[in-house]
Amino acid sequence: MSPLEIVLLAALAILLLAVVALALRLRVLTQRVIVLEDRSPVGEGDLTDLRHDIRQALRHVAVVRYDAFGDMGGRLSFSAALVDDAGDGLVVSSIHGRGESRTYAKGIVGGDADATLTPEERQALAAARTGSADA
Repeated sequence: MSPLEIVLLAALAILLLAVVALALRLRVLTQRVIVLEDRSPVGEGDLTDLRHDIRQALRHVAVVRYDAFGDMGGRLSFSAALVDDAGDGLVVSSIHGRGESRTYAKGIVGGDADATLTPEERQALAAARTGSADA
């Protein structure tokens, strides 16, 4: 395995760990809100604000790994979708080639991208929106 492939795998591992950490943190915060709702008399406006904030969190996440070029293996390229309840967020893709790696980010509003999505990016976005597992 080349040094570039090792660096890319390490970067992918760090990205995936960060996504998992964010998802776990969101789960903990959501549970704390539920506990606080039960314990503390809060005004309906406060609860509405909290629920609104949670809906805007980028909590729907999916990653699709693939081989961008037919002559390479290892599924070192990936597309990761991160969206909120309304389908707003972003898709980040890293395309790994023999001599270089390129990274792209595309904005998502209401489930639609501001740029044309690749099939893998569409797959990641659909998985994030439906709650499917890692593809």
